[in-house]
Amino acid sequence: MLWEDFKKFAIRGNVVDMAVGVVIGAAFGNIVKSLVDHLIMPPIGLVTGGIDFSRHYIVLKAPAGPGPHPTPDAMLKDGAVLLQYGQVINNLVSFFIIAFCVFMLMRLMGKLYRKQEEAEVTTKDCPECAMSIPIKAVRCGHCTTTLKSA
Repeated sequence: MLWEDFKKFAIRGNVVDMAVGVVIGAAFGNIVKSLVDHLIMPPIGLVTGGIDFSRHYIVLKAPAGPGPHPTPDAMLKDGAVLLQYGQVINNLVSFFIIAFCVFMLMRLMGKLYRKQEEAEVTTKDCPECAMSIPIKAVRCGHCTTTLKSA
C-alpha cells in the first residue's frame, strides 16, 4: 500500500517536472558561480584595491601544522578554525544574481502568457451541443441550432 502510493506520487507530472527543475537549477547554479567568481568579483576586487573576497577570513584557532599556510584551504587542512566571511559575500552576490535571473525569466514568461491571453477569440461554444463554432456563426454547423447574435 505504501509502495503503491509512493509510486503514484513519484510518477505524477509535477514531481517529474520538479526533478527536471532541480537538475537544471543545479547546472544554472554552476554557471552563475563561474560568472560570479570569474567575471564579476575580479573587477569588484580591482575597484576595491585588489581585494579578493574569497580570501577574507578571521582565524579563530591557528593551524596545528607547521607553516606556511598561503590559502585558507591550507590552513583548514592543518586544523585551523576560520570565519570565512569573504565566502559569504561571494555567496550573497551569487544569490542576488540568481534571484535577478529568475525574476527576469519569470517576467518574460509572464509577458508571453499575457500575449497569449490577449489573442483574439475566434470561436465560441454552441449552447445546445457544446461544439466549438466560429464566433460570427448564426447557426451551429453541428446541430443546426439557430444562435443568438452576440
